[in-house]
Amino acid sequence: MRIPFIKMHGLGNDFIVIDELEREIPWPVTPEFARQACDRRFGIGADQLLWLKRPLAASAEARMEILNADGSVAEMCGNGIRAVGIFLARRGLGKAAGATANAAGEYRIETLAGLKTVRVENGLVTVDMGAPTLGGGFPGIGEALLIKGRELRFFEVNMGNPHAVLFVDELAAYPIEEVGPQVETNPRFPKRTNVEFVQVLEHETRQKSSVIQVRVWERGAGITMACGTGACASAVAAIATGRVVQGPVEVRLPGGSLTIQWAGTGQPVLMTGPAVEVFRGEIELAAQ
Repeated sequence: MRIPFIKMHGLGNDFIVIDELEREIPWPVTPEFARQACDRRFGIGADQLLWLKRPLAASAEARMEILNADGSVAEMCGNGIRAVGIFLARRGLGKAAGATANAAGEYRIETLAGLKTVRVENGLVTVDMGAPTLGGGFPGIGEALLIKGRELRFFEVNMGNPHAVLFVDELAAYPIEEVGPQVETNPRFPKRTNVEFVQVLEHETRQKSSVIQVRVWERGAGITMACGTGACASAVAAIATGRVVQGPVEVRLPGGSLTIQWAGTGQPVLMTGPAVEVFRGEIELAAQ
């Protein structure tokens, strides 16, 4: 038995999309299945597996469930939901029946972080990510976290999934591979956390910048080329602490840039960026 899949990515943050909208697949999508499929040497290779299911609500076009490369569950994935938006546009679902990825279409997608509205237009996808929840440290110097005797300062932002945002002076020189997993698994975060390392780029006219550079250590996936919710959390933290102008904020990630807009407390975050289908195929893994 074989399972069809679609390989997609958003700025290099890559996904295996399993489509179960119209027909059931022969195997259950389990954590072990995700670990095998996402393995870059023995499987297809991906940061996350996106499982598309029939929605529970009549107002939605699809339900997106997310399994990380280590088999753990993620509540939300910003790059992933853009990929799903492109997928639905090509399927001609939603308000714009017969739409293509380059035409306009609006779709409602259920996630563990709630119902999200996605608009596809001219090859770009804008997602209403909902209002963020700010944790400790705002708007001051951040919350202290002790890592191997070293004090780090972070800002907690929840985008439907948890984020710890750290501002650094020189992103290129920062030991992300060392600090990222230590913050992710710190007891301060009982469900673990995504970790963003953010450098505010100087404006060439010395005015307050609207550009930040971000690298992300993703919970359950490690370093990725991009993280949509991480970009949102980073922009929110930068705006809320007065480090950048209110927006739109350009978030530069290793895989490319996203545009993030946020008008302040209680307002939704709007994320705009691309997503790409790479190829389609079938997978037959070891018996579950």
